[in-house]
Amino acid sequence: MAEEALTQLQAQIEAIRREAFAEGYAVAMQAVKEVAARSAPEQTDMAVVPNGSESSDSDIKQPEPSRAAIPLRTGTLVRRSPAKRPTARAAATGRSRSRGGRAKRGINAQMIQEILKAAAPRAVRQSEIRRTLQDRGVSLAYPSIGHALGQLRSRKAARQVGKSGTWRYSAAA
Repeated sequence: MAEEALTQLQAQIEAIRREAFAEGYAVAMQAVKEVAARSAPEQTDMAVVPNGSESSDSDIKQPEPSRAAIPLRTGTLVRRSPAKRPTARAAATGRSRSRGGRAKRGINAQMIQEILKAAAPRAVRQSEIRRTLQDRGVSLAYPSIGHALGQLRSRKAARQVGKSGTWRYSAAA
């Protein structure tokens, strides 16, 4: 008897939950329609596409298929990451990377090899490599530094000191 009452109660709760969801969804969709109607200017080259309902007032207006889509503009300015901003050194010398400037293949490993060579025979941690690169105006993520160190290890241009996180230049290359 108690199980039957519990089952009925759960069914009633589920029915109420579904009804509340449907009402909330309908209100939200109405609000979206109102905002869209207020913000979108009326255009004459729109085709009316029915949405499957009986009423014609809820038809959705779609642009003609022959017209290209126009991207939306946001009201905020686009912020550039610190790596994209010209460094103080580049601003002082008047030099900066070209607009389409993507670094050449293997340049990360080459820069890191130069840092290891300058620090030889002392071992260097990845954080120190990154700091030195940043002083030179280059921002490089730790995974990229690790990848470059792996490339240098395979070329026998650098070796890891034991199981530590430090690396040394190896003149065997």
